[in-house]
Amino acid sequence: MTTHAMDTMHSLPPNYRALVIGASGAIGAAMVAHLQRDARCAQVLTLSRHGTPPVDFEDEASIGNAAAQLREQGPLHLLIIATGMLHGAHGLPEKRLGQLSYAQLTASFAINTLGPAVALAHFAPLLARHERSLVGVLSAKVGSITDNRLGGWYGYRASKAALNMMLKTAAIELARTHPQLVVAALHPGTVDSPLSAPFQMARNKRPAAQAAGELLRVLDGLPAHETGSFWAYDGQRLPW
Repeated sequence: MTTHAMDTMHSLPPNYRALVIGASGAIGAAMVAHLQRDARCAQVLTLSRHGTPPVDFEDEASIGNAAAQLREQGPLHLLIIATGMLHGAHGLPEKRLGQLSYAQLTASFAINTLGPAVALAHFAPLLARHERSLVGVLSAKVGSITDNRLGGWYGYRASKAALNMMLKTAAIELARTHPQLVVAALHPGTVDSPLSAPFQMARNKRPAAQAAGELLRVLDGLPAHETGSFWAYDGQRLPW
């Protein structure tokens, strides 16, 4: 799929406002760049762990503080949560049951599930109620229970599956107050980024800029009745 600047964001209102959480990551930064090139985007706000104000998904208070500081800046029409953890200080993804540990699992759920869910809880009130608005959250195809054929990667799979349930449940609730809102879980595929660097084959990886454009285009194309759904970067609907 060929990617371009965000000239396809036709369904959002003129002078729409966007917020990207996780803007310092590879995909988040690429999404910010796409949105900044869209002449119809009035403002792109960015939040990250080392930004101002900082948002750290292992520090719940930082999420609420950031939302409070942005509350007076007007309604948002596009919210992207572009965060995730596959490996970190506690090791690589678990291949076997015997490798499970509280430390690794706690870190996976904090970054992949709890942080995005609490962020949505705090930032959803900032979304426009009477205009089309979009929420896209980075999930992963390996979080699909139906699609799990290989096993392994326990914490990452489970935390992304839990994220998907959070998003589906939130979409049902938010549809009552935001009838034009679309909430979607998004699978970016294998992207050239620090998250997937230890595992990707060179022939499979895609530039972050390409992935960002594809994800934004898929999200933009979803009608309101598709809120609470799970999509891949190529427009394929994914099973829960």
